Amino acid sequence: MRIISSVDEYKEFLSSSDKKQTGFVPTMGALHQGHLSLVRKSLSENDLTVVSIFVNPKQFNDKNDFEKYPRTLEKDLELLKNEKCDIVFVPQTDDIYNNYTGIKIDFKELDKIYEGKFRPGHFQGVVDIVYRLFEIVKPDKAYFGEKDFQQLAIIKLMVKQTNLPIIIVPCEIVREKSGLAMSSRNERLTAEQREIASFIYKTMLIIKENAKSGDNPQTWINFFQTEINKHTPLKYEYATFCEPNTLNSVSVFEKNKGVQLCVAVWCDEVRLIDNLFLQF
Repeated sequence: MRIISSVDEYKEFLSSSDKKQTGFVPTMGALHQGHLSLVRKSLSENDLTVVSIFVNPKQFNDKNDFEKYPRTLEKDLELLKNEKCDIVFVPQTDDIYNNYTGIKIDFKELDKIYEGKFRPGHFQGVVDIVYRLFEIVKPDKAYFGEKDFQQLAIIKLMVKQTNLPIIIVPCEIVREKSGLAMSSRNERLTAEQREIASFIYKTMLIIKENAKSGDNPQTWINFFQTEINKHTPLKYEYATFCEPNTLNSVSVFEKNKGVQLCVAVWCDEVRLIDNLFLQF
């Protein structure tokens, strides 16, 4: 496993190597089994797998959240070494954003709804860093977890609008035994909080098992809010049912159609997101 820590070093690596089919897994570190599942998928589908570790300041609308984001580089490198990852790209902020001010795309209002409503500027920061990393790494395929469902839709939109020759590969959510979606932010939860946070997924499953075609989605949003707020220190932020491809909100559950339930919940000071597909 080779560790590359600068843009120039990566460019030198590319220029001195034969072109291989490259899979890319961009991360912010604090790696868990969810990340490693993406790495394994890339390793199985490509000649070369590159993982980046970079905590991107531009996608944090809360400075406090950025400062508290877990950083576990030594542990991350050990995990990647065990997976037989080929390249780990660990750039510095000044290097990544040197002579690069970002990329402009038409978000088609996707940056204003759901996550975008509560995290203004977040998706512009995501697009800026992902485009920059694509520009440097030049992958053939890039792997993203479906936990960040809205982010995945926006990255697909960015790739389409900028005509990048990259296949975006969505990967299923990996969950802890309790059902809690794996997230780097889970590191900030106590064992007791992790157990309580599992009620997020459990409540979503209740909806999946009981909602039926013809139902008003708002009824189930209200149900989710009520159930979540019963479990201190959980605090409901939002829930929405949307069309999986366009992310347009739905006003009724229609027979033979699927919807994506996307939610955000606070567990004390830690913000958790999750989503689940429902078919009627």
